[in-house]
This record gives sequence, C-alpha cells and structure tokens, in this order.
Amino acid sequence: MRPIRRTAITAAVALATAGAAVAVPIAFANNASAQVACEGPAWRSSAVYVGGDLVSHQQREYRAKWWTTGETPGTTGQWGVWQDLGACDGAEPPTTEDPTDPPTGGPGQGGNNLTGYWHNFDNGSGVMELNDVPATYDIIAVAFAESTTTPGQVDFALDSSLTNAGYTEAEFKADIDAIQAQGRDVIISVGGERGNVTINNSATAAAFAGSVVGLMNEFGFDGVDIDLEHGINAGALETALRSISSQKPGFTYTMAPQTIDFQSTSAGYYQLAVNTKDILTIVNMQYYNSGTMLGCNGQVYAQGDIDFLTAQACIQLQAGLAPSQVGLGLPAVQSAAGSGYVNPTMVNDAITCLETRQRCGDFVPAQAYPGIGGAMTWSINWDATNNYNFANTVGG
Repeated sequence: MRPIRRTAITAAVALATAGAAVAVPIAFANNASAQVACEGPAWRSSAVYVGGDLVSHQQREYRAKWWTTGETPGTTGQWGVWQDLGACDGAEPPTTEDPTDPPTGGPGQGGNNLTGYWHNFDNGSGVMELNDVPATYDIIAVAFAESTTTPGQVDFALDSSLTNAGYTEAEFKADIDAIQAQGRDVIISVGGERGNVTINNSATAAAFAGSVVGLMNEFGFDGVDIDLEHGINAGALETALRSISSQKPGFTYTMAPQTIDFQSTSAGYYQLAVNTKDILTIVNMQYYNSGTMLGCNGQVYAQGDIDFLTAQACIQLQAGLAPSQVGLGLPAVQSAAGSGYVNPTMVNDAITCLETRQRCGDFVPAQAYPGIGGAMTWSINWDATNNYNFANTVGG
C-alpha cells in the first residue's frame, strides 16, 4: 500500500464533562500533500503487462490485475484490468526491464492443455463412459446441457443411449470424482450445433447462472463451456458468468466460438471474451466448418492450413487475452466435421509457431507468445474411432 503523508491538527472539542474544553489531536489525510512519487514506469500502449505490474499514467498509479496490452489505464472501469491506486506526482522512475516481453502465463489454465467433448448422445461415433476417457484429456466438456421451458435455464440428464447400455447416474458422478482426483476437470457444455439457450436480459441471466450452479452442485462439474452457435448477448451472458463466479470462485469457464465470432470487435464472443478475461479459462476457437477469414494482419486465409490457425489465434492475443487463454479447436477425424480437418501434427506446429515463431507457415507472428493454452477437439468419441490419434499426438 502506498504511504500517505498525514498532518495532525488540533481541534477544540467541547466535552460535556466538568464544563472543560479539551484539545484533541485529530489526524486525517492532507489531500494537498497526498501525492507521492510514482512507483511504476509510464504506461505504454505497445507494452505487455501481467498481473501485479505497476504503471503510471496522467499522474495516477495503476496496478494490472491480469495480462493486458493496449488497454489505457483509467478507461477500463470497475471490472477492468487496471486498479487505480491513486494520484502520484508524475516523477516516474526509469524503466529497469522491458515489459514488452510476453508473459509465460495468465489467468487461464496454460501448459498446453487438451480439451475434448464427450458425447451424451449417439451420433454414430459410439458412446463411452467417462472412465474410458484417456488421461491425456485435461478438460472434459460434457456435451450438452439442454434448455428447459424456463427461458435461460438449462438441465442435464444422461442420454438413453448410455443408460440403456447400463451406465447409471451414480456411476457418472463417481467417474467425475475419479477424474477430478487425477487433477483433471469435467465441465458441462451449453449449446452445440443444435442447442439454443436464450440469455438476453437479467431474468434469463439469473436463470442460467442458477441452473448451471445447480448442475455443478448436483453432478460435481468444475464449470461451464459456452458453445452457443446461434448468437449471444455478451452483456447478459457476462452477468450470468460473473454470478456463477461469485458463487463458485475459481470455476472453469471455457468457450468455443466459431471463426466468424472474432472477425469484428463488435462481435458478441469477442466482447464477452475480452470483458470476462479476468475469470476466463480458455477460448477454444473452432477452426473448422468455416469459410475464408481474415487474420490479424488483414490477410485472407482458408481453413486446412497452418496460417489459418496462427493468423486468427493472433487476433485473440492482440485483443488482450493471455497466451494461456488461447486454444486451437480442430476435429479429431475427418468424419467429425464437414470441413477443416488437419493432421494433428499441424496443431502442434501451430502452437510452436505462436510460442516461439518457429515451424510457422507464411504467417509469422510479430512476437512470440510462450504458454499457449493448448488445443481442443471435437470430439473424444470421434477420436476413439481413430485409436485416439489426436490425443496421442497433441496431448501426449
């Protein structure tokens, strides 16, 4: 805490005892002398800062709450990245290190984690029990929660394709406990290609948050994955997610936007990711079933190529997400998606490119981003049809 100089003055306080007037010293902050020398260097728009970094800007001092770049101190609001520490006199110390070096971590999971979706349905790829999921999967997203007749509310029950095969709810819950004991997460996913949950006001946000927390309590889920593919209301969804966070601090919160969802700063997912990055675990972009898209350099790229992955992941990094909050989502096998399948070795090359600027295609990021969050695949069940080649290659 910054020391504040205080001035003691004497005030005459009349006491009603013995008719005496007693002089009592009262100390309070002298606003005129509250400014002290700025501890942090001047903020720079091109610099990268991590949680705890101090900067000074317009004679005020700020502390970064998490990884950030390009966000002006004093403009990010109550939930923003910069904590206002108060006025300082503008005498800034010299910079002793270059804050432009990218950090190796952030509020996300980091460590090249592998996320996979587990089918609570049978689409021809086969069904499996949770305890059959290989340990190479760090985050298992159970697909999917279902909407109810109450707007915004979701619920979950094991599909008949599993229960008819003898898999019980008690076994499902026990499997979640066992996976968590191994240090891995199991989360409930909301949405998917055919799923649609409307969260567009305070009432539906409250219903969504309450139902997700209820499922976390009932089944033991570690958090929630947002995979809504029919448009989102970023403000209402942020309200819901912050409500979940307040009730379940440290919960796992992932999202799987489509490539189009990060092509504009006004897009719902773009806004949601940036506005909730203090509680966000990872963004697993779906780099498949996509048309051509713009990369962070303004060039057009087509799916199925390493540049399509790296040039678009760069958009998220330049938006201010920590490297650990950026994941690459790809289909496990060709049958898992209409288009966009790549050899899993390309996923590894793309992560290496982003982290080290090595093994890139034509696109090379302007800087290295060590600590990329990892990869996601649709899906664990589809991966099983190919002897878990995706997991063994990317997560092994």
